[in-house]
This record gives sequence, structure tokens and C-alpha cells, in this order.
Amino acid sequence: MFLRRRIRVRPPRRSRFKSRRNIASVGGFFPLALCRGLRIRHNTDNLTSNLLILGASQLLTLGGPAPRRGQGLSSLGIIRDGALLLREGLIAAVGTRAEIEARPESRGAEKLDLGGRVVLPGFVDSHTHLIHAASRAEEYELNIAGASYEEIARKGGGILNSVEKLRRASPEALQSRAAGALSEFAACGTTTLEAKSGYGLDALSELKILMLHRELNREQPLEIVSTFLGAHAVPAEYRGKPGGAGRYLRLLTETLIPEVSRQGLAEFCDAFCDRGAFTREQSKIILDAGKAHGLVPRVHAEQLTRSGATQLGIQMGAASCDHLEQANKADIRALAKSNTVATLLPGCDFHLGLARYAPARALIDAGAVVALATDYNPGTSPTLSMPMILSLACSQLRMSPAEAIAAATINGAYALRRDRRVGTLEVGKQADLAVFNVDDYREIPYYFGVNTCSMTVKKGQIICAKAPGAVARPPEIPYDKGEKGPGTPA
Repeated sequence: MFLRRRIRVRPPRRSRFKSRRNIASVGGFFPLALCRGLRIRHNTDNLTSNLLILGASQLLTLGGPAPRRGQGLSSLGIIRDGALLLREGLIAAVGTRAEIEARPESRGAEKLDLGGRVVLPGFVDSHTHLIHAASRAEEYELNIAGASYEEIARKGGGILNSVEKLRRASPEALQSRAAGALSEFAACGTTTLEAKSGYGLDALSELKILMLHRELNREQPLEIVSTFLGAHAVPAEYRGKPGGAGRYLRLLTETLIPEVSRQGLAEFCDAFCDRGAFTREQSKIILDAGKAHGLVPRVHAEQLTRSGATQLGIQMGAASCDHLEQANKADIRALAKSNTVATLLPGCDFHLGLARYAPARALIDAGAVVALATDYNPGTSPTLSMPMILSLACSQLRMSPAEAIAAATINGAYALRRDRRVGTLEVGKQADLAVFNVDDYREIPYYFGVNTCSMTVKKGQIICAKAPGAVARPPEIPYDKGEKGPGTPA
């Protein structure tokens, strides 16, 4: 029988995160007193329970019901010269500066003047593969030379390459690598993210990943939502053997899923339903087992081929169907009639150099719930930057900046069943927000590959802020009528 002994993942001897209070000085973050242009009128190492944030040129509240569909995806609830009053990690008041400063409870609050920056809800990245041991840069080079993702996988690369590396890695090394990644997520404005297992593919390694999710969730400020993805691929030791795939399915459904549920290590159960991974029938068996043990279904759907995974996910009440590059009109109509989120991952297509992206415009116009995520992973989307994903959503998926921001905040929160707590800046919700050093929210995706996030706040605590000299938007240059100005070709 399995798991008579307990698996214990020990933290590194010297953790990167000593406490939640010193996160701003760890792993590329900087002391908050160095924030350029931010008039902080308090000791940031000893914040009071009330914080008054002023001076937002545009405060994007995204107030209103979730999820957002169709034209509602463009509704950002912008307040000019906006302000927020935070109390005990929650949002106590939202409005214009004059309105919030006039409130009696604002008088004794510590004040933070943003000096005209843009404020929006912290990004909710609803699809990542946080725990892995190393990059797959060698495969990147092969892909550039013309090898396809599937060709690389058939030669032992792809997911199985990452599996081999992870099985050899210590929990300490994996935790340290993931902690550094979480620092970068926060630096880009992400405050909540989903994290999948799936690079272990045996009992010990899959549980090791999920236990690391739990450990990291406890010791650093970003909220990690855990998903079991044992059905990422059939591991090498089961391939090419009579009944191998069936035996691995039994390991997942009879042993691993019950144990994951018993230990409370995940909220969701995912399956990669595609050519070279799991069939629709196999995926249904896995997701049914997950549901029977209280794990909500998610599906990797229609990425490389049209497998029917979208229709399966909708039938099973999946929280999301992710990828969807090969989705057809019937899939789009079915998603539009459902509450299953269409989570789009343009970073993957960009990194692999693929011409076909998910049909975002058709999905939005049909009324589907569309979210955006990084798909952070070592093989096909090694990015932690939601601002870069917004840029790709605008340039490649033809989403407007407003649609992209809503998809990366409130709809991402809905995909993780957390829309009542995060994803908008409304009274009573968690004070999770990102501050951008731009004049207009449209400049966030406009400056592609540039991180203009200057501050990240999680549950009312400043967890990241840029140091002097950090990259920000270029200054606007005044011009005379005789000089080139806006709208003039460069």
C-alpha cells in the first residue's frame, strides 16, 4: 500500500524569506525608503493598520460583478485623482482624493502619495507551473532551428526532460528557485497565482511539489493556489509497455488523487488532454476521480490539436479550459453559454514561434469568460511578466488594453474561485494592488518587454518597490509646432 510513511518537505536551512515584513529587501526587491518619487510619510518597517493611498492619476477599480463578458470586459471603473483607504489588509474606502481625505477615519492614517501613477488590482495569474528544476534552453535552440514541440518531446525532451531534472533535485533547491520566481512575479505586479504540479509524475515527486506550494504559500506574501496535474504526461517508466498508460491512470486515480485530497494539498485537478498526452476518455476518468475527492476540474484544452477537451471541460463544470489555440466555432459557442473560463496563454505561442494564437476576439464577441495568464514554465513560456502577457494579448490576440487588464485581474480571480476576495478594488476586498509608473493605463501593454510596475501591495502591505534608477517610462519631451509630435511618423 502507498504512503504508510509521510513525506516531509523541509525548508532550506537559510530561507530566502525570513518573514513577511522583510520581503521588500529580498531577492531583487529594495528597501522601500528608496522608492523614487513616492512620498512615503511613515516608517515602512512598522506600518499602522490604516494606510491612505493618494495621488493615483487613474485608479482602476474594476468594480462590479464577476465574471466579465463581452463589452463588460472593457469596464475598468476608472477614478481620476483616485485614493484608497486600507485597514487591516482590506479596502475600507475607494473614491477621489477629496472624498477619501474628507472621511474622519482618514485623518489618523499613514499617507502614501503616489505622485500621479496608475493603480489597478494586483494581477491574478491563473495558470503557472511554478516548481521546476531548470530551464530547457537547449530545446529553445532546437525549436529555433526548426524542430517542433512534438518532435522534441518524442526524443525525450519536453515535459519528460523537466521530469528527469526535477526528480534529481532536492526540495531545498526547488524551493529556492521558486522563491526567486515569486519575487519576480511580485515585481511585475502579480499578487495571486495558481501553481500546478506535473513535473514529478511519480508519487513522491508530485507530492513533493504540492508540499512545496504549501510551504511557499506560508512563508512569503503572494497567495498560491495549488492544482494537481499528475496527468501532464505519461512518465517514461510506463511508456511502451503493455498496459503502461492504464497502470499510470490507476496510480493517479486510486492512489495519488485520494492522497492529495486527504492532505488538502490542492484545490483543483487538471489534465493535459491532447495528442501525445491523454485522450478525452482518459482525461474524463482522471477528472471524475478528482471531482469525487473534492478537486475542481481544469483542462489543458485544444493546444496542439482539437481533442474535444473543451466540450469535456464544460460538461464537467470545469473552472477553466486553458490554451484553446485549436478551438473551433462549436467550442466557442459552448464556452459562451457556460461559466467555464477560457484562459488564454499567448506567451506559449510567442515563445514557440507559432503563427496560430487562441481566437480571443471570437471568444469575447460570443460572450465567453476570457482570462489571461503567463503559463510560466521551463519549456514553452518561461516568463513571469503579466505586463508582457498584456502586450501579447493586445498585439497578437487583438484585445484592447482594457479587455486585457480585466482578463488578467477579475476574470483570473473568477477562474480561481477567488473573485469575491481579489481581482477588483472594492470595499471589503483584500488590499491587493499594483502601482505603475505610467500616465495612462494603456501604456502598461504599450511598453512591451518593459516592467513599469513601481510598487506591489498584498493585503495592505507593500511587498515590492523599485529602487532609484529602475527602468520606468521614458519622459515626455515637449515639442514646438515645427517639430515632430504625436501622430508624426518617426
